[in-house]
Amino acid sequence: MTTTFTEPGPSPALLLLGTRRDPLSERGVDCPGALPAASDPDLVARALAAKEALGERVFILGHHYQRDEVIQFADVTGDSFKLARDAAARPEAEFIVFCGVHFMAESADILTSDDQAVILPDMAAGCSMADMANINQVEDAWEQLAEAGIAHQTIPITYMNSTAAIKAFCGRHDGAVCTSSNAEVALRWAFDQVGGLDGTGKVLFLPDQHLGRNTAVRQLGLSLEDCVVFDPRKPLGGNTAQELQRARIILWKGHCSVHGRFRQENVEALRATVEGINILVHPECTYDVVSHADYVGSTEYIIKTVAASEPGSAWGIGTELNLVKRLALAHPDKSIHYLDDTVCFCSTMNRIDLPHLVWALESLVAGEVPNRIVVDPQTQAEAKIALDRMLALPAANPAKD
Repeated sequence: MTTTFTEPGPSPALLLLGTRRDPLSERGVDCPGALPAASDPDLVARALAAKEALGERVFILGHHYQRDEVIQFADVTGDSFKLARDAAARPEAEFIVFCGVHFMAESADILTSDDQAVILPDMAAGCSMADMANINQVEDAWEQLAEAGIAHQTIPITYMNSTAAIKAFCGRHDGAVCTSSNAEVALRWAFDQVGGLDGTGKVLFLPDQHLGRNTAVRQLGLSLEDCVVFDPRKPLGGNTAQELQRARIILWKGHCSVHGRFRQENVEALRATVEGINILVHPECTYDVVSHADYVGSTEYIIKTVAASEPGSAWGIGTELNLVKRLALAHPDKSIHYLDDTVCFCSTMNRIDLPHLVWALESLVAGEVPNRIVVDPQTQAEAKIALDRMLALPAANPAKD
């Protein structure tokens, strides 16, 4: 590890970036087009000193979407569930510093021992998608499904990007958790619990409607008409009882504020501009986008696909920009393009910056445990049931979509 860090300037490797405002997107964005400058070298030295002082007592996790000034101090990098499992595999670490967002730190607390403290450097680092499904809304929705006569034949599946309370709900109601890489396997398992794909049973998919729809239609062979969206702000989610009874998958009205931005016209514009470009997107993107992409897969899949591709190949990538920047710099022999003309980072992920990390580490050195994430025992036990059901599923096949 180096003792200084210099934020890279604008890279010619990352093409077709813009700085527009786009208030008409699903949540509206106002992006400046660049990350804040890296913190001064004194903070880098302080982080190094604190980490060295803590030694094996601390284990730092860095999510792929995290900014580079923080990633340089991570002991491991990965997606949310991989990082939580990495933490569980390090029982000797007294402190788990999770450079990610709140629901990820909750998962780490569920999977680690009670003797380990999981720390989130900035408690404001949440997740807009996870926030779109709170437990009171989901409990109320379940009561409405019961009144419509279908709760008994519905299995809830929640995406990893959800709160511990939602995972616990799934644990209580015979459901499971899934990731973007094993969503197909999880949905097949869920349908098998209620009569199979050819039956009349249903899945309630939380909280990302796009991942649920893409998986159900493109991988399980259901139709768009088999899907309904449940808006928790409306009676019966904005559906009639008959529509819910006919549906096979009930999609919670939630989405990722970053992946929901990409549009079919972005894909078409890149294809018209860059000859032979491969479009590679995350399954949290809209159905129109994934339907016009060449490759669809999880964050880990995106990284591995670009790494394994031929020199000189061109890629239009639809995922969070910190990762796309990192891929462009790591693969200068390839043409890496961002699949949007407005630059937008995951704003909540970027709340974890170097000053917050230094503060957290130095607090630990001083004998204080800041921002500890603690999931209560009952929620933890019920959420672990849903996580264990996922872990018992067959391995996912990460083949090209």
